[in-house]
Amino acid sequence: GRLLGGLVGGSAESWVGSGSIGWGIGRVGAAHTAKVISWNGIASYGAIAIGAPLGVVMVEHLGMWSLGVSVIALATLGLLLARPKLAAPIVSGVRLPFLHVLGRVLPHGTGLALGSIGFGTIATFITLYYATNHWENAALCLSLFGASFIGARLMFGNMINRIGGFRVAITCLSVETLGLLLLWLAPDPHWALAGAALSGFGFSLVFPALGVEAVNLVPASSRGAAVGAYSLFIDLSLGITGPLVGAVAAGFGFTSIFLFAALAAFSGVLLSVYLYRQAKTARGE
Repeated sequence: GRLLGGLVGGSAESWVGSGSIGWGIGRVGAAHTAKVISWNGIASYGAIAIGAPLGVVMVEHLGMWSLGVSVIALATLGLLLARPKLAAPIVSGVRLPFLHVLGRVLPHGTGLALGSIGFGTIATFITLYYATNHWENAALCLSLFGASFIGARLMFGNMINRIGGFRVAITCLSVETLGLLLLWLAPDPHWALAGAALSGFGFSLVFPALGVEAVNLVPASSRGAAVGAYSLFIDLSLGITGPLVGAVAAGFGFTSIFLFAALAAFSGVLLSVYLYRQAKTARGE
């Protein structure tokens, strides 16, 4: 039952995320792609930042059933709010086959996936990491990650349009790498909180930064497919992070998981630098 619920819920959440981004871009125009993706992420990760500690309190005082009822109620509220919204206009033109679109956004999606491993590691293993070190308030770590994520998007969301997606992605993935290294080396929970905050700050603009560059590779008529294909990579990354990082912990020790995540984020830096140079060459710069 839990497995089926997870599969259905995960599939639905994926469509809600990519559908919301596609709808938003269609409503306000491609020039505001970065802002649409940023605000979508603020809503998503804001919910994570609030939901983690709130869920712990609800389970402790009311029981596990309260989480199920709350999720159903919130999903129903979301449906009621979405139904009266005006649909985005349909863009005419030849639509590229989905596999063709997927191939175009593959490098950018790979960079996103590498950066997402850090978030997946924190979200999945931070509680066990705290327990292993005999620390308390693991939920605060995830909340601080979410708060830093939101703060960075609010303060620096316009940087993508000002200096370009690749430069922002390179900077953000570098900051995320430092945050994950700090989590790996943290001698106490205060340093761990700082590492989580730095990781959230760094990861914040990776999705919109690389997403803007990816969406620009396809015609307007295939923009929705590009968003869906690109978003697939963060879902795939989060899906495999659990077993992959678990295998790393089993083979190299639990503290090594954040070193592994940092190496993944740094690989994203190198890939983004390569894509940036390719884009400059294509533009004749």
